[in-house]
Amino acid sequence: MTDDRTPIDGPAPLDEPDDERAFARTARRPRSIDPPELGFTPRRPVPWLAPLLLISTGLRTLLAMLFGAYLDKRELQNSLEARIERQVGPDGGLWLDYVADLGDGFDATYSVAYLLAQPELTVDGHRLPRAQTLVMGGDQVYPSASYEAYEDRCKGPYQAALPVTPPERPTLFAVPGNHDWYDGLTAFLRLFVRSRDRHFGGWGTGQSRSYFAVELPADWWLLGLDDQSGSYLDDPQLTYFDTVAKRLGPDSRVILAVPAPTWVKAVDHPTAYDSIDYFIRTIVAPTGARVRLLVSGDLHHYARYAGPDRQLVTCGSGGAYLYPTHHLPERIEVPPRDTLSRRASRSLPYDLAATFPDRARSRRYGWGVFARLPRRNPGFGTLLGTVHTLLMLAMAGVAAGRAGGTEQRLLSVPLVAMLLVTMLGAVFFAKPPSASGKRHVRHWILGVTHGLAQVALAAAGTWAWLSVPLHDWPWPLPVAAAAVVYGPLIGFLSTELVAAYLLVAAAFGVNVNELFAGQGIDDAKAFLRMRIDPDGTLTVYPVAVDRVARDWRLNPDGSPTASWLTPKEPLTPRLAEPPIVLEP
Repeated sequence: MTDDRTPIDGPAPLDEPDDERAFARTARRPRSIDPPELGFTPRRPVPWLAPLLLISTGLRTLLAMLFGAYLDKRELQNSLEARIERQVGPDGGLWLDYVADLGDGFDATYSVAYLLAQPELTVDGHRLPRAQTLVMGGDQVYPSASYEAYEDRCKGPYQAALPVTPPERPTLFAVPGNHDWYDGLTAFLRLFVRSRDRHFGGWGTGQSRSYFAVELPADWWLLGLDDQSGSYLDDPQLTYFDTVAKRLGPDSRVILAVPAPTWVKAVDHPTAYDSIDYFIRTIVAPTGARVRLLVSGDLHHYARYAGPDRQLVTCGSGGAYLYPTHHLPERIEVPPRDTLSRRASRSLPYDLAATFPDRARSRRYGWGVFARLPRRNPGFGTLLGTVHTLLMLAMAGVAAGRAGGTEQRLLSVPLVAMLLVTMLGAVFFAKPPSASGKRHVRHWILGVTHGLAQVALAAAGTWAWLSVPLHDWPWPLPVAAAAVVYGPLIGFLSTELVAAYLLVAAAFGVNVNELFAGQGIDDAKAFLRMRIDPDGTLTVYPVAVDRVARDWRLNPDGSPTASWLTPKEPLTPRLAEPPIVLEP
């Protein structure tokens, strides 16, 4: 190692030809926001309820579940170098950043990247210098892990935020989340685990596998796990951490970065926490070291659970749509008492200490679904309008006694089939979980109720349609009128009915994610800035942004390390809660 702040084979000196060319590319500042000038295409937020995206995401999730073991590249990583990194700042301490769930729409992702890249932030009176180490905690890209998506939604914005490596040469480590796994980790490994051009914007990439261990000041350690979307920890990974454990001792303290907050998910699925508990119980605990901080993304908010000797922090607010906080339990037991693991650690209580946004604001965001759902997802409304128009034509044909007529045969489908499609669509939308879940029946009941409500809306729409003279026009004029007049109106009404269903279902813990994914809320973003003092004190500053920037101006004449784009209205970060101090 040439420098305590630089990984063993980290950012190479700029006298090498490849790096000279890379430096020239990044040092040339863009003169417009055209994609050829920026080197990437700024993307709009993902419309999560778009019909084609719903289908493709469902297929990817199904394929990942069915064939994840066959696509698992972790076993192959055994052939890669098993490095243990070291990160120490010039004063013997270290500034460390954590951000997760970041590669979505440009405005939100770049707002957070811009703050991370600034030489210093002043937040509620605290001066917070730019971190020497950045950890990305999972789901670096949405909706799928293609190389193009990484470039446009993640690497490009971070390149624009910090184009050239600053003097302190910050280093980046990344944990893969479930979206990073959709292609079997191929694009993730190309970006974060490589032997050449080890740069991610102005950050040097520091890991040699999809998991990592970093020695920090004062016998603190940062361990990043890859559990392949919650499946298991592979043998090469456990062997790697066995080697790491030989350097831990009773005075060691551990920050454990994991892909998902399974301590919360275990409330409904008791086995969710088993992999983390196994790791702590078999790798860390025998050394006498203590895991003082567990940190994760995956849920797109900030939440902290405080326990006797450990903090459990979720901070998945790096750019993806907001996830609510008002459904979080006030107290959890970790590991849960009803886990199936016979050798689980002793269960301890953890209390919810802080959230961002707070519960009241989270509830208000939920009520915004009526306005945001149709505006953010026009394709979803079009799909509902099409289904309802076909259902109305089928009902109208039967009600008017023309079930065998030309109109019914050519441009509608049998009534029973359309009713079946409507009911099955509503039930599958409720996503009944496996039998191991605790709310299996609620999903079915709410899904069926939602389906019946959509059928009732269709019946009311059919009655209204038969009350106007349009249905008596010669064929095919009624069909054309239905498509032009009835379709858009019923599409909007059925979308609002879905919004009402989501609001009610979320109160019972069902379709909570869809309630907020359908709104695509850009605001309420956060990241962690942490300081390890030379004496071993760890201070966590949860930096929050109530409103992200939406208008940007070019900064063509700035210094090489200055951000390419700056917000027209200043971003005003604040602390989501007072700093959390962990004493040695």
